[in-house]
Amino acid sequence: MDLRKLKKLIDLVQESGIAELEVTEGEEKVRIRSGSAPEVWTTTAPGVATSQPMPVPVPGAAGAPTAEPAPPEEPAGHVVKSPMVGTFYRAGSPGSKPFAEVGDEVKAGQTICIIEAMKLMNEIECDKDGVVKAILVENGQPVEYGEPLFVIE
Repeated sequence: MDLRKLKKLIDLVQESGIAELEVTEGEEKVRIRSGSAPEVWTTTAPGVATSQPMPVPVPGAAGAPTAEPAPPEEPAGHVVKSPMVGTFYRAGSPGSKPFAEVGDEVKAGQTICIIEAMKLMNEIECDKDGVVKAILVENGQPVEYGEPLFVIE
């Protein structure tokens, strides 16, 4: 399982106040228990489990002032955002030509990517005519609802 996913799951457990969360992805299984220090249990082979204590950040440690992170800047131009949570794919299948490349002219209604959610492939269409100026997500990367995917001018 991806380290970013584990971090998000740990943050979710800490913020929500739930006692335990278990997620199964293929043959991988992750169990996170909250307490003084969350523990992450991962299982990759039947019957083999490993425990990894995760460090818990201490807010305001050593009395140092903490700066609020600046919100990410919106790219210039029309931004096509993700309509759902899932996995971003630039092409219909591995080895296929991507739906859109930087510099390509696209039309409203044209499929520009796929987002896989719960084993369903959802074609995402461009909502404006223009030229693709930037692709903001890597192929195979998880995306959140409202996350910018493309910049169209």
